[in-house]
Amino acid sequence: MFDSLSQKLQIAFRNLRGMGKISESNVSDSLREVRMAFLEADVNFKVARDFIERVKVKSLGQEVIQSIQPGQQIIKILHDEMVELLGSANASLELSGNPSCILMVGLHGSGKTTSSGKLARLLHKQARNPLLVAADVYRPAAMDQLETLGRQLDIPVYVRKGETDVLKIAQGALDFARENNRSTLIFDTAGRLQIDEVLIHELVRLRDLIKPQEILLVLDAATGQEAVNVATHFDKALNITGAILTKLDGDARGGAALSMKAVTGKPIKFVGTGEKLEEFEPFHPERMASRILGMGDVVSLVERAAEVVDMDDAQRMEEKMRKGQFTLEDFLNQLRQMKKLGSLENLVGMLPGGAEALKTADLGKQEKEFRRFEAMICAMTLQERRNPSILNAKRRIRIASGSGVKVPDVNNLLNKFNQMQMMMKKMGKFQKLMSRMGGVPGMR
Repeated sequence: MFDSLSQKLQIAFRNLRGMGKISESNVSDSLREVRMAFLEADVNFKVARDFIERVKVKSLGQEVIQSIQPGQQIIKILHDEMVELLGSANASLELSGNPSCILMVGLHGSGKTTSSGKLARLLHKQARNPLLVAADVYRPAAMDQLETLGRQLDIPVYVRKGETDVLKIAQGALDFARENNRSTLIFDTAGRLQIDEVLIHELVRLRDLIKPQEILLVLDAATGQEAVNVATHFDKALNITGAILTKLDGDARGGAALSMKAVTGKPIKFVGTGEKLEEFEPFHPERMASRILGMGDVVSLVERAAEVVDMDDAQRMEEKMRKGQFTLEDFLNQLRQMKKLGSLENLVGMLPGGAEALKTADLGKQEKEFRRFEAMICAMTLQERRNPSILNAKRRIRIASGSGVKVPDVNNLLNKFNQMQMMMKKMGKFQKLMSRMGGVPGMR
């Protein structure tokens, strides 16, 4: 996410960080690199120019130039200005009325249908009762896709196949919601390859009927400034309340995210960070600014872990590790928990200094190895997973054949697992020793 922009900014900051004294010339040189990084990231020209001017004025103040670490002060100014550029604070949904309505709009292919499902999942977790409404009468596949998402999420979908009047579908959905106690309706509307009068006229009629509390424009983040141009047109016609940026995991530049609020005045409310339904989160400007500047986003990482990790299971696992009772079955569960957190690239990107680590780490190779480990363990019997010592040559050949790998790959897995077990046993012994000595701070 924003890898290209983040790496270029790191280069610009490298010289600033070590400077004990700083001059206007130093500041101008560094900010010139920041400006070029912004423009290469497809940030709106005027947005980039104004941003650099604000940072420059603040950076040349006496408090910065005469401070002990002026370079670090300027980086803090950059961070604060970037937070402001991205929208200052998280803009939550404004949902009032019973039922309340969310109108999802955007061009064809931006990810409206998938984002509708992801948003429904998020609202369901917040104890609301969402209803997905298939309001795209031009693309039957959109209705089928929404029904599939509804089944996966166990969330009802209102569909009237064969009906071509969007207003009749909307009125039917409102009646259904009132009769079935659904508190929030999410309307997945039709898109086009480009903005046209037919699309806008239909959306305006639908908006006037349902009177939505939120009109969310779904934008493909990878389209850069073009996404902001689309947002401007939709806002003029519909007065959108915010945006959802999709495919943020594939956007190495970041132009749309950095330009959206400044150009349209409307906040980014959610971002899609992957294809999975759980890879969808509220947009927090401060956290995003920290990630772009290579400072990580530990808060989001902890929140994601809390969402997918069962604390009771985690405590039981920790106890087994300390006692040296960790099995291949436990290892398999750990691999699957890690997959729920997202890709390794995203996880490392959330750690401070993660952008630097991504330059040298071959995380794609590591993920492939984890998938092979999972396949090999799945090819074992339950007895073999719980007692790997019984894995003789004949069993290893069978496991290799069943998981599509070679016997040396099975041996590699077992060697790494044995090393892990030995390390855990040593840690367990060390903790026991510390407890006998009265313990040390932070040690249980």
